[in-house]
Amino acid sequence: MPARSIGTGTLSFGMVSIPIRMYAAGESASAVSFNLLHAKCKSRLKQQYVCPKDNEIVPRDAMVKGYEFSKEQYVAFTEEELKAMAQEAQKAIEITEFVPASTVDPVYFDGAYYLGPDKGGEKAYRLLNEAMKQTGRSALAKWAARGKQYLVLIRPVAKGLVMQQLLYADEVRPFSEVPVDDAEVKEAELKLAVQFVEQIASDEFHPENYEDEVRKRYNEAIQKKIEGQEITSAPEHPRAQIIDLMEALKASLAAKGIAPEARREEPPVAATGTDDARPARTSVRAPSARRSARGK
Repeated sequence: MPARSIGTGTLSFGMVSIPIRMYAAGESASAVSFNLLHAKCKSRLKQQYVCPKDNEIVPRDAMVKGYEFSKEQYVAFTEEELKAMAQEAQKAIEITEFVPASTVDPVYFDGAYYLGPDKGGEKAYRLLNEAMKQTGRSALAKWAARGKQYLVLIRPVAKGLVMQQLLYADEVRPFSEVPVDDAEVKEAELKLAVQFVEQIASDEFHPENYEDEVRKRYNEAIQKKIEGQEITSAPEHPRAQIIDLMEALKASLAAKGIAPEARREEPPVAATGTDDARPARTSVRAPSARRSARGK
């Protein structure tokens, strides 16, 4: 079934304009939500807005939007004023520069859209795709919608284009704000950790291998409740104790049926001084018996 377009626009670079159609790249499955009911009769409760000053219920047509500029001080806006303030949505996606895609840290990534050619734009669309693939670059562009201007990254994939919404620099916190202590890692510990990584490594990401197990468990429990069954809590397993890091690594390998390679004790690995090279902890929690059984 062909994807359904969610909008049209123009992708422009220099004097070239490409008519395009936008498509949602994915659909995030919503979490299981519950409604508030009256415990006595199981009727769904209704929400009402009450003015604390007048002590009366305020209907929707008597509401206006306001901005709190000081504690409990507001300035109100009419719908006309709000429309005038909002930046008029531009249908143009304006490319400003081309950069190597690898230079954009994924931490800036937000929502994604597919861009397809609209009528009359097929050749220019294909030309841009091929030019970016040949140069190994992606396009940074500006796109205005929903009262905000977005920074986007347009990258070539196969025969098409993907538009990745980006966060602005002031919307991303630096990792330096995260407290990470210095720690020494022994060579033997590092070799065991590398052995474990290599044993469960894959050459490709297969998203079909993963699913939301929490949502699945909720849905199964809800179905049981609909069928009149009672829901009981699973017995809690005792919290794992903090143990020696080497023993935890050996237990992790044993849980996968892997014998640790014989290694002699080595001196600590010198810290490199970079944030990425510093382990956050020198001890880990032992795998529970339940996890060990599952891994066998």
